Amino acid sequence: MDVLASIPSPTDSAIDVGPLTFRAYGLFVALGVMFGYLITQKRWANRGGNPDDIARIAMWAIPAGVVGARLYHVMTDYHRFQGNWGETVAIWHGGLAIWGAIAGGALAAIVYCRVNHLDTAALLECAAPALPVAQAIGRLGNYFNQELYGKPTSLPWGLEIDIDHRPVEYLAETTFHPTFLYEALWNLALAAFIVWVAKRVRLPRGRLFLVYVAGYTFIRFFMELLRVDEATKLFGQRINLWVTTIVFAAAVYGLLSGRDRRVAPADTRPIRVWNGAKLVDPAIESAPLGASAGDEIGGAGEGYGDEQGARDRSDFDAANAAIGDGDGGESGESPAAALARVTATDPAISGNVVTADQVTDSAGADRSDDVSEESSEETAD
Repeated sequence: MDVLASIPSPTDSAIDVGPLTFRAYGLFVALGVMFGYLITQKRWANRGGNPDDIARIAMWAIPAGVVGARLYHVMTDYHRFQGNWGETVAIWHGGLAIWGAIAGGALAAIVYCRVNHLDTAALLECAAPALPVAQAIGRLGNYFNQELYGKPTSLPWGLEIDIDHRPVEYLAETTFHPTFLYEALWNLALAAFIVWVAKRVRLPRGRLFLVYVAGYTFIRFFMELLRVDEATKLFGQRINLWVTTIVFAAAVYGLLSGRDRRVAPADTRPIRVWNGAKLVDPAIESAPLGASAGDEIGGAGEGYGDEQGARDRSDFDAANAAIGDGDGGESGESPAAALARVTATDPAISGNVVTADQVTDSAGADRSDDVSEESSEETAD
């Protein structure tokens, strides 16, 4: 039985679909963008957001990401275009740098969110697992272009590279590390890990995006050490190696640094009280326990700004809609089971939920403390 000795490379960088011919690189980049968009939109909708928000953001972020990706590539490898500046726009030949894509796309998305009063931190969290999936798909375009491979190797999964695509110093070699494949597989695993972290680990809002940044830059560091394609160097090392190191350090610092004072939901947002059927806001003492979520938290955003108050109201409405109208939501489900189901899927809610009995006990304890203090003062007098 024949055993795979190497991975063959495509003989053509184009894909024919009937009468149409697509450049493989551009096709896979477009597919990556599409899947990234769909994943982000789905996660945004699951949080109660309007799916059309993501469509409108994408209209600005995607072009900005492409422009940023190309600008970064041209700026860091400008010597490749000297005397042939027309090639600077030939993105179908490759040359879309991920750093520029993330910077350009993120900047456009953040500006759009600010202008339109959308939750930037929530958007970044929704995009966190979508980006590595998009990158993994886009990396397949490098396979068709026979680019972004590593040093020579005799491993069974070594990638065959045509002599026209080999560096001068490696003309005698035939198989190389498929670094683009390593990165693609890592990115898919990273996306799954981010989803797991989102469900199991309590992080301040927005920090999930830093998990993606740290995870991606970690593997990119080693891929830069393996790659043999021509690249601009700084102090003897590939410039992307320096960028990767700096961005990784910044992401890790952001994950380990102090709490985000502006958007730490479990500690700064209003506590939810489970009264046996619905989540209510104890800050509105006059609100009846059976009132609608909008009435119950009409002033819950006080001290947090209009945007924070809107998010609080949205959380209450979404949680109560998921629980149901006092009957436990799902058929045959008790109110207690409904609460457990909702809070289990939303750590930001579960961290702030207490029962009505706990509020009563706490209030009673406070009154007892006040009485004790008054008695002590009278005795002292």
